[in-house]
Amino acid sequence: MGFGRQVFEFLKSASIAHAKWDMEVSTSIIQNRKKLLFLMILALPILAVTFVEAGDFIGSKTAYGPAFYSTKIFLVSIAVGLAAGLITGCIGAGGGFIITPALMAAGVKGILAVGTDLFHIFAKAIMGTAVHKKLGNVSGKLAIAFLVGSGGGTFIGGAINKGLYDKDPLLSEFFISSLYAVLLGFLGFYALFDFIKASRQDTGGGDSHGGSHGGPSGMTGMAVKLQNLNLAPMITFDEDFVPGGKRISGWIVACGGVIVGILAALMGVGGGFITFPMFVYVFGVSSMTTVGTDILQIIFTAGLGAIAQYAIYGYVFYTLAMGMLLGSLLGIQVGALTTKVVKGIHIRGFYAMSIIAGFINRVSTLPKKFVELEYLNMSAGLVNGIEYVGNIVFWIVVALFGVWVIGKFIVNIGALRQEG
Repeated sequence: MGFGRQVFEFLKSASIAHAKWDMEVSTSIIQNRKKLLFLMILALPILAVTFVEAGDFIGSKTAYGPAFYSTKIFLVSIAVGLAAGLITGCIGAGGGFIITPALMAAGVKGILAVGTDLFHIFAKAIMGTAVHKKLGNVSGKLAIAFLVGSGGGTFIGGAINKGLYDKDPLLSEFFISSLYAVLLGFLGFYALFDFIKASRQDTGGGDSHGGSHGGPSGMTGMAVKLQNLNLAPMITFDEDFVPGGKRISGWIVACGGVIVGILAALMGVGGGFITFPMFVYVFGVSSMTTVGTDILQIIFTAGLGAIAQYAIYGYVFYTLAMGMLLGSLLGIQVGALTTKVVKGIHIRGFYAMSIIAGFINRVSTLPKKFVELEYLNMSAGLVNGIEYVGNIVFWIVVALFGVWVIGKFIVNIGALRQEG
């Protein structure tokens, strides 16, 4: 229980840090007229083609699916982006975790969903990040060691996904669904346990984002041990916060980067969700230095993974990425405003519910994959029924959450205007 709890806190902190980055980037785009104009110019051709129903094949294999562009799939991508944005903005965590499962639930093949999500994150990072404002406390040596590792990791993760897909597209689907089932199941049920515990002690308030974006005031035991390992080359960092700075082996930082790069390429979440807690809790880096490095890492890792590992093989659906970007920009703003008029305990409950819905959706697809891979013998009707129920549960939860948040926003729009 103790270890599981630590892992949950690590992942929750990761989810919160990634959501904070997403909100900052989206706000930067919304508040900049030039960026908004550029985004609309990019979107206009897609919106125009929407009325033509172009039959443009994606990639070289029709199994990628959906194999053609249509009005429906573009609108679905906007809805997915909107839902993820509402969750990110309102809950402050978890929105990025449902994009790939949601795309897969909408019929997009797993490898295409991962590549498209990675490209969407890269595009958002490039458009919305004012890097020069955040680089004050970045350690150049720390960043280089980490980025070398994460770059190598993206090639490993991309090769794994591509290798599985080339061997058998069903194996690729099974692998990606299993990864998300484990992650979302672990996060979701621990979050549900937290919500139930908080409900019993209900104070009616609490932190609306369910946690802090920063790390602990002191270093963890693991960070102390790692910094005491004298394995050349040693990197000095945090000189502005600690006399003489802190030191850690560049090999350790690079290994952390490899892990982040692999996860980014396997799951399509950009790697940012794990960088923050890794730097703070594992490496013992200050939050200020971590923020700047995380920004560089997301741009580098997501860009390298999206372009060098997925786009060149036809695993990126650009129209989906644009739809998700448009939807998420709106959703994040509405969600963030809604937190001002919603109790923290309710938000924690919806966080648990949305993550568990994603878990149910991915788990419900596994029996069918087992049967198709001939690992299990069950009737086609039964496994199709299980998958159908999982899909319905997921979309109902997402729809209810969206209606609830947007409803709260509309009802309280007058109060929000006065507060603003």
